Amino acid sequence: MELNILNDNPHHKQIGGEEGVRLLVHRFYQIMDENPAAETIRKLHSQDLTHAKEKLFMFLSGWLGGPQLYAEKFGHPRLRQRHLPFPIGEAERDQWMMCMTQAMCDVGIEEKLREQLTAAFYKTADFLRNIE
Repeated sequence: MELNILNDNPHHKQIGGEEGVRLLVHRFYQIMDENPAAETIRKLHSQDLTHAKEKLFMFLSGWLGGPQLYAEKFGHPRLRQRHLPFPIGEAERDQWMMCMTQAMCDVGIEEKLREQLTAAFYKTADFLRNIE
């Protein structure tokens, strides 16, 4: 999977740069933490979400065409390899997407951009499935 599938577009800037990415990540994990419909994927994370929030922020920064923070600190994300220890099937993919879709709405990402990002997020989330 290509590291920066959105790198040719100014998505990072369109969602508000660093502040917008942090807001999106914060809302995403808030939804995951509070919505019972996300219980399965929430259990795949540690109780303290601080580390997960920072890693997702760094990854999304580069993935959205901004600074390559994750790659600079950890190297290539190797998403599939890093997610292999976690059982990810359709239910987990769909719960992750539910949280991200809601987070994008809640932080006010414009509809057309939200549609583009939803398609890209889905492609990536589906790529990470490792169970039936």
